[in-house]
Amino acid sequence: MLQRLRIQRETVGSSNMEDDVSLKFRRQLLLIDENLVAEDVAALKFLCTDLLPFKKLERVKSALDIFQLLMAEEYLNEEDTFLLAELLYRIKCHSLLKKLGYTKEKVQECLHEKGRVSPYRQMLYELSENITNEMLKDIIFLLQNWLPKRRITLSALELLILLEKQGLLTENNVQMLEGVCMKVSPDLLETINCYKRAKVSLPQQENTLPVKESSLSHTGDIRVFASPQETSIKSVGSNTNDNKAANLTQGFSEMNLELPGEFRNVENESKKMTSYKMDGPHRGFCLVINNVSFDGSLQERKGSCKDAGELERVFTWLGLDVRTYKNLTSLQIKDVMQTWQRLEDHKDRDCFICCILSHGESGAIYGKDEELVSIRMIMSHFTAKQCPQLAEKPKLFFIQACQGKEIQRPVYVEADAQIPDLPSMQQSVSPSESIPEEADFLLGMATIDGYVSFRHIEQGAWYIQALCSKLQLLVPRGEDILSILTEVNEDVGRRVDRWGTKKQMPQPAYTLRRKFIFPIPRDPPPSQQH
Repeated sequence: MLQRLRIQRETVGSSNMEDDVSLKFRRQLLLIDENLVAEDVAALKFLCTDLLPFKKLERVKSALDIFQLLMAEEYLNEEDTFLLAELLYRIKCHSLLKKLGYTKEKVQECLHEKGRVSPYRQMLYELSENITNEMLKDIIFLLQNWLPKRRITLSALELLILLEKQGLLTENNVQMLEGVCMKVSPDLLETINCYKRAKVSLPQQENTLPVKESSLSHTGDIRVFASPQETSIKSVGSNTNDNKAANLTQGFSEMNLELPGEFRNVENESKKMTSYKMDGPHRGFCLVINNVSFDGSLQERKGSCKDAGELERVFTWLGLDVRTYKNLTSLQIKDVMQTWQRLEDHKDRDCFICCILSHGESGAIYGKDEELVSIRMIMSHFTAKQCPQLAEKPKLFFIQACQGKEIQRPVYVEADAQIPDLPSMQQSVSPSESIPEEADFLLGMATIDGYVSFRHIEQGAWYIQALCSKLQLLVPRGEDILSILTEVNEDVGRRVDRWGTKKQMPQPAYTLRRKFIFPIPRDPPPSQQH
């Protein structure tokens, strides 16, 4: 009898442990879902196209729906979360990997053995990331005879899925895609050529091949930050629809298409480094969110009000309508973003700027309630789909917040000296993963990922003071924003604390397609008005 009771208790205890593990796992999935925006969900759906039934994927509304499908197909469970880690890695949501117990480097190591996203699907996704709104319009124009007659708005991913449905695009035949890219932007061809070379070099075997690796890839005048990755290449069979795509490609070359009006000379236009239009009746709005005091253990940010005041003076001088908010909770920050997202007045403005001053962690900032808000989520409110009034207009975000707890140490330079190893620096993740996957964004971070930023309790933050100083100095000289931010890096990089032990290096990331140049104000800079 006693033995039976002991067995029953052990069984109940084991069951409770399993329930606890399952509950923890589902909480992790819920947290990941809460940090993914609509564009991320669309990307996950696309990358899962070869793994999940398409009819079920079409009904997906959220990341949780995808997680449920993956669990139903036994791709995802408490013991094995690698596929989800791979998907988050592919869409550059690296900060979410730690919720699954992974790092970016760990995922890269395991891709060779465990990777499930096909090279073909990776190639299409990478291509979609580099297709701008202007390129997409041109591609749709070229393909209008092969697309549905009804008026629909397509994203790059939706267009690729539509072409696959019609058999115009397959694993074994990307000729049609090559023809379109050649007409619209030949720079896109490198992604396709990389995929084709891998297939040709490995016709009958499974192997690994490093896909084009660079910290910065160029598509016209767009800078897209890419992560090195390893891809598993598989041989693929023929498809009966390949001839259809081949015939279409031949048609392109025979037609020698000339695009009318706005579509003419797309290739030449994409190679000109023009400037954004900045001569409208109104320059734009500038939001300044200044979190000084917090509800819990985070310290008061003394000196931040000086930064907020300086930003307001400088951007007002530059012609922007500045609105300042102080001590907002995480929910209030999201509400403010939603309010400005819906503002119709953006359509009469040249640009949009948002400055956030707060405490922070990797890829996120703290609200007054000490809850984190994802920088990516903040910026995603102003994509072309979410805020069409700002489509194709520059959107600049400047973040003064720590991105971790590490402190950068100064390296004292000596002629002919060997460069010291900096392993902790090499682990830093580019802030580009916080930027929405489309053009016309700039994110200026006070420091690189994983490190603290510094603020003087009287004089203000190093980064904000340098930014305001360089704007006042260089805008009257006609310098563009990237040149100005390079000078900001130089300024902040030279600063050290009073003991000479702490340094800081800002890091911008951007998908700007043109130069962003503020018109020169008529009045002298604020620093010269006193």
